Amino acid sequence: MEQKSHENISSDMLKFSEVKINVLNAPQPAQKVAEELQRLMLRMKGEFMSADGGGVVYSGISTSKLYQEYLTLTKDLIGVNINDMKDNEKTSFFINVYNALTIHGLIAQQTLPSSILDIQQFWKCTAYNIGGSIFSLDDMEHGILRGNRPHPASTEPYFTQGDPRLKFIVNKFDPRIHFALVCGAKSCPAISVYKTESLDKSLRMATESFCEQEVVCNMKSKKIVLPKIFQWYRNDFGIDQVNVIRWIISYVTEDKQYGLGNLLDMSVEEGGVDITYSEYDWRLNKLDSTSGSETRSPDNRPPSASGSLPSPRSTQTSNIGPSRSTSLHSKRAMDKYMLTH
Repeated sequence: MEQKSHENISSDMLKFSEVKINVLNAPQPAQKVAEELQRLMLRMKGEFMSADGGGVVYSGISTSKLYQEYLTLTKDLIGVNINDMKDNEKTSFFINVYNALTIHGLIAQQTLPSSILDIQQFWKCTAYNIGGSIFSLDDMEHGILRGNRPHPASTEPYFTQGDPRLKFIVNKFDPRIHFALVCGAKSCPAISVYKTESLDKSLRMATESFCEQEVVCNMKSKKIVLPKIFQWYRNDFGIDQVNVIRWIISYVTEDKQYGLGNLLDMSVEEGGVDITYSEYDWRLNKLDSTSGSETRSPDNRPPSASGSLPSPRSTQTSNIGPSRSTSLHSKRAMDKYMLTH
C-alpha cells in the first residue's frame, strides 16, 4: 500500500515535470533590448532635433516621457545573457548599445559643454551594466568591437590577460564598425539601428555614405583628404597609407574610385601624393530649448548643414612615403583626443 503511494507520487511528479512553465518575467533577449533602446533614442532625436539635423534640444529630451521610458528600459540590460552570442550578433548588439549610451551619457550631464572633449574621461567613464559586467564606451569599442585591439594611444591589447570580459570580444574584426559608432561630435557618422540579419548590408551602406561624403581627391593638385578616423585607426584598415586608400576605394563611387586609383599610380611613378587629414569637429549640436536657435561659433556664424563652419577647415598633411609633416595645431588636437578618449 505504501509502495503504491510512492508510485503515485512519482507519477504525479513526472506529469508535473512535463508541463511547460510560462515564466512571465523572463529577461528579454539581448538583441531585442538593444534595438528597443536604440529606437527610443531615435524617437527622442526625431522629436527634439532641428529639421536639418544640425542641432538637438538636449534639455528637452531630459524632461520628456520618452527619456523616462528609455531609463526604465536600460535596466533590462543588467539581466541579458550575452554569453552565447555569435560575432555578428555581438557586433550589432554592441553598436546599438554604444550609440544609445553615448546619447544617454550626454543627456545625463549636469551642464552640457560646447564640445564633447570638455567632458572629463567621457569614453572611459560612461558605462552600462550588461549581463552583470561593466562596459564603458571604450570597453565596447576597443575591447569588444575592435577585437581587443590597442587603444590608439597604446600598443597593448585593450583588455589585459585575465579580464573576464575577454570571452565577449568579437573574434572576426570588421573595420566598418568605425562608421557606425557615434561618439557625440558633429563629425561623427549618422546614427542608425543595426540588425543582425542585415548587418553586412547596413555596415556597407554606413561606410559608403561616410567615405563618399568625407573622402576628397584632387587630381590636379595630387592631394587626397581623409577623415581623421583613417589616421587614428590606420592599422585597422591597412599596414600603410597606400593600403588604407585601396581599402577606401571599395566604398566610394566610380568617379572617386578612378581619381583615387590614378593618384596612387602617380605616387609610384612621380614620387608621392599628399595626404591631408581634415580636422575633426568635436562640437555638440545643441539647440536653445526656448528659442530653438542654432549654436553659433564665437564670430557669430551659424554651422553649415554638414555640421562644420563655412570657413576652410584646418588640416594635417602627410605624404605617401617616408616624409611626413605635422602642424602644431593638429598635434595638439590629437594629444587632447588621446588624453580624453
